[in-house]
Amino acid sequence: MPFEFSERLKALPPYLFKELDRIRDEVRARGVDVIDLGVGDPDRPTPGHIVEALQKAAEDPANHQYPVYSGMNSFRNVVAGWYRRRHGVELVPETEVCSLIGSKEGLAQFPLAFLNPGDASLVPEPSYPVYRSGTLFAGGVSHYMPLLAKNGFLPDLGAIDPGILAKAKIIYVNYPNNPTGAPASPGFYAELVDLARRHGLIVVSDAAYSEVTWLDRPHPSILETPGAKDVAVEFHSLSKTYNMTGWRIGWAAGNATLIKGLGLVKSNVDSGVFQAVQLAGMAALEGPQECVAEMGRLYGERRRTLVEGLAKAGIEVLETDYTFYVWATVPKGLGTADFVTALLEQAGIVATPGNGFGPSGEGYVRLALVQEIPRLREAADRLAKLRF
Repeated sequence: MPFEFSERLKALPPYLFKELDRIRDEVRARGVDVIDLGVGDPDRPTPGHIVEALQKAAEDPANHQYPVYSGMNSFRNVVAGWYRRRHGVELVPETEVCSLIGSKEGLAQFPLAFLNPGDASLVPEPSYPVYRSGTLFAGGVSHYMPLLAKNGFLPDLGAIDPGILAKAKIIYVNYPNNPTGAPASPGFYAELVDLARRHGLIVVSDAAYSEVTWLDRPHPSILETPGAKDVAVEFHSLSKTYNMTGWRIGWAAGNATLIKGLGLVKSNVDSGVFQAVQLAGMAALEGPQECVAEMGRLYGERRRTLVEGLAKAGIEVLETDYTFYVWATVPKGLGTADFVTALLEQAGIVATPGNGFGPSGEGYVRLALVQEIPRLREAADRLAKLRF
C-alpha cells in the first residue's frame, strides 16, 4: 500500500549530517583512507568518573521507573549551582530549569509551545538546522538573518525588516557559533535583550559550545545580561563539554513561563531523562573540571595543527578561541560543492559544506577537530599538496 509523507516532511531539506555519512561511506567503500572532519562528534571517551556515576546509578532500582518530566529536583539544583559558579546567575531550580534529552530535542520542541501556524521565527544562517525544522514542525515560518564576516558572524539586529519584526515570535542565536566558531560579547547580548523587550520577542540562545575553549574564562551566558530572564531561555548540553553526545542529557534555563511551556510540550511527547543519566550529569557538573580544560587545550593544539596545513594550501580561516570547528574559506574560483568534492576525491578528507547550513555559508567549509593529532597532521599534509 502506498503511503505519502506529510507536507511538513516534504518541506524539509535532506538532513545535512545524514547525507554526509552516506557520501563518506560510499567513498570509504572504494578503498579510500578517509579522514572524517565532517560531523562534530567528540572522539575521546566520556571521563571515567562520569561513567562510574552512571554505572552506580543504573544498578539502583529506584532509578528504573519513569523519571520526573522536567527533571529530578537534585539535577535542576545542580544546574542552578553551575550557573551561579560559572556565570554569577541566580536561577530558581523548580521553575527556571528543565532537563532535556539533549539540547536538540528541546530546541526542536520549544516552538510547539509558543508558535501558532503562520507565526515567524528569526533564524540565523548559516546555522544548526534544528532551528528551521522546529519552526516548520510548529507551522511557523523562518525568516533568515545572514551571519557575515564583516559583522563578526553576528546577526545585524538593526537590519531586520520592521514588518518581519512585527510578526516574529522567536529569535534564535547560537554562540559560540556552530558552524563558524564565532563568539558573542556581553554588548551583543544586551542589544539583543533590548530588541526582544521592545518587540515582544522570545530569545532562544543555544549555548551548547560555551565550554569548548582553550581560554581560562567562560564564554558569556545571555542570562548574565540584565533583563534577560524577562525574555530569554538558554539551551545547554553536556554532549560537547564532557564528550557525552550519545548520553542525551542537557537542559533549558531562563524565563519561568518559557520553561513551563517547554515542560508542557515535553510531558505530552516524552517521558523525561533516565534518572541514572541525570545523576551522571550531576557528577559531570559537580565533579573535577580538569577534564574539560584538558579537552579545551587538546582542541587548541589540534586546531593549530590543521590551520598550519590550511595556510600552506592558501586557505584562510576564521580566528577563534571557541568550539572544535574550523571555518575555512573556499579558494577563489571554486564553489563550495566543488571544493568539498575535491577534498574528498583528491585528499580523502570529509568536510561539511558551509552552504548546507544556509545560503550565507556559500564560500566556506566547516572542519571538525575530532581526530587525533597524527591524523590531523596527515590531513594537513594532504591539504598542503592540493592545488586549486
